[in-house]
Amino acid sequence: MHRPCLFLVAALPLSGVAIACDKPELPAQIQQGALAEGCLPAGAQLWLGEREVSVDLDGRVVFGVGRDQTSPLQLRWRDGGNAEKTLSIPVKSRDWKIERIDGLPQQTVNPDPKIAERIGREQRAVAATRIEDRFDNAWRAGFIHPAEGRISGVYGSQRILNGTPKNPHYGMDIAVGTGTPIKAPAGGVVSFADPDLYLTGGTVLIDHGHGLNSSFLHMSRLDVKVGDRVEQGQVIGAVGATGRATGPHLHWGFNWFDVRLDPALLPAPATKKATAQKK
Repeated sequence: MHRPCLFLVAALPLSGVAIACDKPELPAQIQQGALAEGCLPAGAQLWLGEREVSVDLDGRVVFGVGRDQTSPLQLRWRDGGNAEKTLSIPVKSRDWKIERIDGLPQQTVNPDPKIAERIGREQRAVAATRIEDRFDNAWRAGFIHPAEGRISGVYGSQRILNGTPKNPHYGMDIAVGTGTPIKAPAGGVVSFADPDLYLTGGTVLIDHGHGLNSSFLHMSRLDVKVGDRVEQGQVIGAVGATGRATGPHLHWGFNWFDVRLDPALLPAPATKKATAQKK
């Protein structure tokens, strides 16, 4: 029987020496939109469906489950002796906020072809940065919020405009004023930076390693460029209302490769969790 193991940040050796776990430690259940961590013995290989999941020298692994995943996750791994094992992990469903709006001018629902072409081109450029499986353990320190303020938009919500379902909201909206500093939620390398995308305006992506990346949208100012190394808490720019935004706010998105996850479910830094437990 596999022991549940949700977050193993606190279990990492402070010396930095890689120490693998003796037997597989994987989640017993994962909810939609969640990031999951686990551990495998040294020399193991892991696949989620057909996608191979990177295994660190100390056996730590990380992967995510999307908003619309309903069937169990199918994991399989090979140990150092090439014996293959499988595990089915149930996915816990969540309720999403769905809003229906009718009677809108059609041009506000579907953009004209030229604008649609630009949007598609820009989205492909962003997606191209999410395919790299870069070795970086910055994500192990946990994640802080990039700004503090009222949460005005949540992951998974969706609007149906004039009967047409639009893309779900994949992230957390934080309502704060223009110019509010945006801090890196965890360390990593800037993989994308553009001050003027049509939908998202000033946009920055940070690659935290192992396919994990944060995106920051509608920024009024960018203080970083592609290739910059940033550390947790470092200011990377400022909140704005650029692109298609009705007011100043920060949209914080989070991905595991092309799987969009809920930033609200990310593990907090160990020191912050300990403080919260004392209150």
